[in-house]
Amino acid sequence: MSRRILLVNGPNLNLLGTREPEVYGTATLVDVERITGAAAAEFGFEVRAVQSNHEGVLIDAIHAARDDCAAIVINPGGLTHTSVVLRDALTGVSLPFAEVHISDVYAREQFRHHSYLDDVAAVRVVGRGVDGYADAVRQLAALIP
Repeated sequence: MSRRILLVNGPNLNLLGTREPEVYGTATLVDVERITGAAAAEFGFEVRAVQSNHEGVLIDAIHAARDDCAAIVINPGGLTHTSVVLRDALTGVSLPFAEVHISDVYAREQFRHHSYLDDVAAVRVVGRGVDGYADAVRQLAALIP
């Protein structure tokens, strides 16, 4: 089995550090990748990271993960609330995955309360800031033999 985790960050997460810092904090996407990589290394995993503002790019990366990854950590951004095809890609590759949200989506607008992934994610981490990515990795690692 591969000792790699795919880290997927969806639309607008490239703006971390500057986009609505009162909601998302000041950490950048580079910080997220570093935090995730450090947590994965604790369990002997490496991380391959992808961020895109295009749904198809994310789906292609998820499909490719079945060849060399043991799990996926994903912050789908706004696609959480809209994308059946993202859900289908994640369930289709049969890899355990963690759904991560930096902000507490349940304390925000009503439309953010629905997730197409929540009932199929092995792990969910919501509202823990960027440290939630490390939490997700640790919880996923516990599920991988």
